[in-house]
Amino acid sequence: MQQDPDVIARPPEALIGDLNPQQAEAVQYRGPALLIGAGAGSGKTRVLTRRIAWILTQFGAWPSQVLAITFTNKAAAEMRERLESLIGPVASRMWVSTFHSACVRILRRDGERIGLKSGFTIYDTADCERLIKLIANDFNFDVKRYTPRSILARISDYKNNLTSAREMLAQYAPDFKPGQRGYRVGRIGNPEELYAVVYAEYQHRLAAANAVDFDDLIVRTVELLRACPDVAEYYHRKFRYILVDEYQDTNHAQYVLIRELAGVDAGEHADMGAVGAGRVGPAWITVVGDSDQSIYAFRGADIRNIQDFEQDFPNAKTIMLEQNYRSTQTILDAANAVIAHNEGRKPKRLWTAAGAGEQITAYAADTAQLEAHWIAAQIKRLHTDDGVRYSDIAVMYRANAQSRSLEEGLIQARVPYQLIGGTKFYERREVKDALAYLQAIVNPADDINMRRILNVPKRGLGARAESQVTLHAQQIGGTFWDGVAHADQIEGMTARTLNPLMRFAQMMQELREFAQEHDAKPSQIVAEVLERSGLLEELKKSQDPQDQSRVENLSQLQSVAAEYEQNTPDATLAGFLETTALVADSDQLPDESQDSGKVTLMTLHTAKGLEYPIVFLTGMEQGTFPHARAMEDTSELSEERRLAYVGITRAKRHLFVTRAAVRAQWGRSAEMMPSQFLDEIPADLIDWKRKEAGMERMRSGWRANASHDFGAHGGWNDDEFDAPSSFGGSSYGSRSSYGSGSSYGSRSTYGSGVRGSAAHAGNVTTRRAPVRQPAQPASSLKTDNHLRIEDFAVGDKVTHDKFGLGTVVDAQDKGRNSVITVDFGSSGVKRLMLRVAPIEKL
Repeated sequence: MQQDPDVIARPPEALIGDLNPQQAEAVQYRGPALLIGAGAGSGKTRVLTRRIAWILTQFGAWPSQVLAITFTNKAAAEMRERLESLIGPVASRMWVSTFHSACVRILRRDGERIGLKSGFTIYDTADCERLIKLIANDFNFDVKRYTPRSILARISDYKNNLTSAREMLAQYAPDFKPGQRGYRVGRIGNPEELYAVVYAEYQHRLAAANAVDFDDLIVRTVELLRACPDVAEYYHRKFRYILVDEYQDTNHAQYVLIRELAGVDAGEHADMGAVGAGRVGPAWITVVGDSDQSIYAFRGADIRNIQDFEQDFPNAKTIMLEQNYRSTQTILDAANAVIAHNEGRKPKRLWTAAGAGEQITAYAADTAQLEAHWIAAQIKRLHTDDGVRYSDIAVMYRANAQSRSLEEGLIQARVPYQLIGGTKFYERREVKDALAYLQAIVNPADDINMRRILNVPKRGLGARAESQVTLHAQQIGGTFWDGVAHADQIEGMTARTLNPLMRFAQMMQELREFAQEHDAKPSQIVAEVLERSGLLEELKKSQDPQDQSRVENLSQLQSVAAEYEQNTPDATLAGFLETTALVADSDQLPDESQDSGKVTLMTLHTAKGLEYPIVFLTGMEQGTFPHARAMEDTSELSEERRLAYVGITRAKRHLFVTRAAVRAQWGRSAEMMPSQFLDEIPADLIDWKRKEAGMERMRSGWRANASHDFGAHGGWNDDEFDAPSSFGGSSYGSRSSYGSGSSYGSRSTYGSGVRGSAAHAGNVTTRRAPVRQPAQPASSLKTDNHLRIEDFAVGDKVTHDKFGLGTVVDAQDKGRNSVITVDFGSSGVKRLMLRVAPIEKL
């Protein structure tokens, strides 16, 4: 069995000796398709890296025959580091990367076969929105009604489903030709026609600029493999083993990409005599994932990819990893109990040998502000009395809007924190300006970035000059740069405009020549651009204190370029720009092993893949978590429950869950019901410090059984605390600039947003959810139809004004906010607040 001599040949026992039986089985499995159902904290990265080492040492594969795909650069770097410890430095030469990074490599090599030159630019969300705005101006449609963000979300949907612009035009606007001038989109009455026209024009202009957006990296690679059989054949032969992590987060385009790379549908028969995958036939595929952690449907992730794996890949083997190495059994029992309410899932029950651990601590506050102050008081106590590091504590919430009251509570308690969110480093204006210069140097056809820098810093070339150049470029059939370079041919242009235009053209030409001479030294090119463009000089001259931090950000950009040079043997300017374009929000998350000295605040979507000894899961109310839009949609409620499962399993030692009886929404105070997820956690797992809020106790506290509500069950002698009477005014909790040294409440640049692949926590390829009207919690409505919960029993028939005939499957007595669950057949199972539901009992 021939083997790469650079691979460290470890004996089998060294690779599986310290694994549990299921992990060892997954590492050793010999077959064409393997699904590793890896529960939270079950050691999936260890299994994946050991399996790669096993493939190399026991199956005789060469490192170049392995393609390992993850969803973040951070995860890819961790996997590569682990592989180096197992097989040696040869791991650095392997294809271990994100989907997008792998596709960039493929397109750089062979993209010209489908009209994409190797120096193409990768547009980020801001670039894409700017392009849509330019199209809107040219086609005269209302950007307030059809916002660039909503249009890009629709385009991303099309691409994730591999629906081409040509198909959309054929269906909705067959008379439109991309690049056509004077087409009046305003006459279109059907929004689908507008989306089709803008999609087609958007793709046309991307092609003209030799640019792609994030979704295109996947779509164009699939196009390449389908259009060029010889290219597909090359990769079929090259990659004989394909391993994909976080498979539950893949969308349809990524699913098709995997099949195309593996040659699953090529019809070629496998070599039955080979030790492993052999040299012919489909590649062997290993996917790792957990359907219970599929939480990115709003970005296009399709849970069916993992649920239907055994049908999609004949002779597939499934191995479940259920032993957890992260959390206590109490936390796992809570997670198991909650997720068990989802239907159609593959049975899986997490367990640990670590013991039961502490009960889950729960608290019901009167308001969101008091919820935040109780949390802050508990964190202060944990730190002061129990010696818990602030960096070992995370506060998680369903929506970004919840962070405000939490921040105020921490500020008042003088607890240092970092908020995962805010403006990311590469999205800061001065950094974007510098990168735009670099992109325009590498790719002069990039109209978006060339137009961005025309008057940055100001050089007397305003909107009129830009429009003159644009019109001239259209007349000569060239790019915006062609218009700049031939500005002396523009009729009617004054010397006042022409002179700075010609100076700009000369500067760009000289910068391009400098870049060609110093291509292996991106940091020197960055320094030259900052100096020659005037970007640095303008900021240094400014008296605005904010501009000093912007100077520091540009210095940081040059340092990033220098670091890239040191870590990359074949460094180029184009390669540096590629690394900046492929940075995802999740790659900027803090390292849990480092002591930042701060509590971490983040959304639950951002928290995926992270773990903390102490976790506070906040806002556990109907309408908050689960989200209001999930209340009457079974599939969305299932996703919300998976999100709760993710949140619960982030905790290693101690989990806190909190709720507020009243929460302000859209300028009104809304009465909030406890989350149904709290009801789904077994009561014996929870230690309620306060089970009912004050108003709830006043309603029920004077009944004969009121004595049961006192003490440990939530009475007047609860574990109360002194809440500050006012907020704000503190010097703590400042929203600091990137890299500043504020010690309290700094808003870090680690992102929880999504990229266009936003808006991706966890996932680099994203699509944004369509714009929705804000939902109002049912508990805040004053309506009362005077129906009584005691009149309803399981099996009763009801009619609903919208959903029709249904059968009651559950009834929960919650006083004024009682809930019934009704199965409406084809309309699905709906959870309804009884007093506001338009129903009639039959």
